[in-house]
Amino acid sequence: MPSTHRADQIDARLLLALAESPRATTIALADRIGLSRNTVQSRMGKLDDSHALRSFERRIDPAILGYPLQAYILTNVTQRKLARVGAALDGIPEVLEVLGLSGVADLLIHVAVRDADDLYRVAGDILGIKGVKRTTTALVMREMVDYRITPLVEKLID
Repeated sequence: MPSTHRADQIDARLLLALAESPRATTIALADRIGLSRNTVQSRMGKLDDSHALRSFERRIDPAILGYPLQAYILTNVTQRKLARVGAALDGIPEVLEVLGLSGVADLLIHVAVRDADDLYRVAGDILGIKGVKRTTTALVMREMVDYRITPLVEKLID
């Protein structure tokens, strides 16, 4: 769910401090950006309540859990069955993320698997969901630019 909060320069300074030191205490963040502890605590509460802060899960590398191979599966579905397909995908542990798309495919499914045989099984599980018409799988060979948000936060301060 997208955030309902619109960040300002103070939020941007707080977010940059958090990006640099995710485990920092409220007091440490307040000292770092020159605000009171109460202001930082209030801002953090608003960011959290508005879903502006994402899950810690994004920081865990699936490889450490035994899933070193990642792929993206472009998926075409019967529109009337989209909610059912989404619920079924939520039940597959190897599915990391599902994005609804416009254009060439309906869904972009990010998966983490143990090896090529495991990818074949997971792709088959996805194709076997009622409402899934067609899939195209692309193996991740290398991460060229890791997920990042700092450049956008820095633009808010400039």
